[in-house]
Amino acid sequence: MEGNFGSTMDLRIAACDTVIYLDLPRTRCIYHVFKRVIKYRNRTRPDMGEGCAEKFDLKFLRWVWNFPKTTKPAIEERLARGGREKTIIRLHSKREIEAFFVNLAKNGVKSN
Repeated sequence: MEGNFGSTMDLRIAACDTVIYLDLPRTRCIYHVFKRVIKYRNRTRPDMGEGCAEKFDLKFLRWVWNFPKTTKPAIEERLARGGREKTIIRLHSKREIEAFFVNLAKNGVKSN
């Protein structure tokens, strides 16, 4: 499953067999927000719809910073409730993410 949209999370947890949870430090997430804003400022990122230009958004920055206190507990609770029979893979760092993809490649699973 992908994303942290609360309104569809329970449906997506129910439909998937595996959750890959990127549980990264907030400082890493904030760094990537700034990096993305600088790289794509006033342009549309490749992963966004046409006309959605990247811009600095203080409200989003606050949301990212407060995520561990405000949003993460609800995600943890939903995973505990709906993910009992799911494989939950929790990755905490860039190194763990890279190792995960290397392991997938070694086992014949291709990633995009």
